[in-house]
Amino acid sequence: MCGRTACSLGAENLRRACAYRDRRGRQRQPEWIRAERYRPSYNKGPQSNGPVLLSRRHLQQDADSSERVLMDMRWGLIPSWFKNDDPSKMQFNTSNCRSDTMLKKSSYKGALLKGKRCVVLADGFYEWQQQSGGKQPYFIYFPQTKDAVAEEEEGDEEWRGWRLLTMAGIFDSWEPPAGGETLYTYTIITVDASKDVSFIHHRMPAILDGDEAIRKWLDFAEVPTQEAVKLIQPTENIVFHPVSTIVNSVRNNTPECLARIELGGKKEAKATPSSKVMLGWLKSSQESSPQKKENELPRWTSQFIHSPSPKKTSAGILQQWLGKEGEPAAKKRKA
Repeated sequence: MCGRTACSLGAENLRRACAYRDRRGRQRQPEWIRAERYRPSYNKGPQSNGPVLLSRRHLQQDADSSERVLMDMRWGLIPSWFKNDDPSKMQFNTSNCRSDTMLKKSSYKGALLKGKRCVVLADGFYEWQQQSGGKQPYFIYFPQTKDAVAEEEEGDEEWRGWRLLTMAGIFDSWEPPAGGETLYTYTIITVDASKDVSFIHHRMPAILDGDEAIRKWLDFAEVPTQEAVKLIQPTENIVFHPVSTIVNSVRNNTPECLARIELGGKKEAKATPSSKVMLGWLKSSQESSPQKKENELPRWTSQFIHSPSPKKTSAGILQQWLGKEGEPAAKKRKA
């Protein structure tokens, strides 16, 4: 399953990290829709808002279906046919959608057949391993390349920072029966866990690995539903590390949620140079500034959205993981 994620990049860097080539081969960046509503988070749970990619044609009928936009949507799908005035009274948990039933359940079938496919963006997701003494959380994400950098030269066309995890989702739009603003919501599709992470949990999000998979999933006008669903498969191309149980509470929304911990007497959590750089940075930053309250988070995270400077701009917190030499962030668990 997928019940908690992190997405800590600021709005502009998130946009840059989602650069793509359109149908004509032109390098593009998706336009933000309602960017002012987006808030970075280290610990995002259902019913909160999160960033997704979708085809512009969902919002503009004459648009090229290969053109992408970024939008902040609420996590937990509310079907367009829902009749209650209060979406919080939805009786079912729709934060996740099983791949084997998504074309059977009415909450998802209608939206999926209408092509309402989206890509849910995150630094990575959290999952909990059941143990005799409780549950151990892990942070799971894409491997990071050696040429990824902590800071980029202004004007760089290609994003070389943290590679975002791209999860397949379904979205829908709901209009209050009594009138009011349209509510956009999404669900994350889940599949059987791949071998590498099955020891943590038996389910995982359906991850779209590479821009071609993302293109096919989003371009509903060119790729019909029956072809698109073939993309929904487990992936082995992920890495992970154990994190503190501080992430158990969604109220805790600090970089510490992502930080690697050592598991006493266990080998899975061997530290890498990259994670040591990150932990050192976290320690110094936390010593120099007190932890903020939850309602102050937007002001605290605004430090990651920098105005362009003559020389360099920050690529965000996660680039601290990569270090000056851009070492890979973690290794897969060995059997």
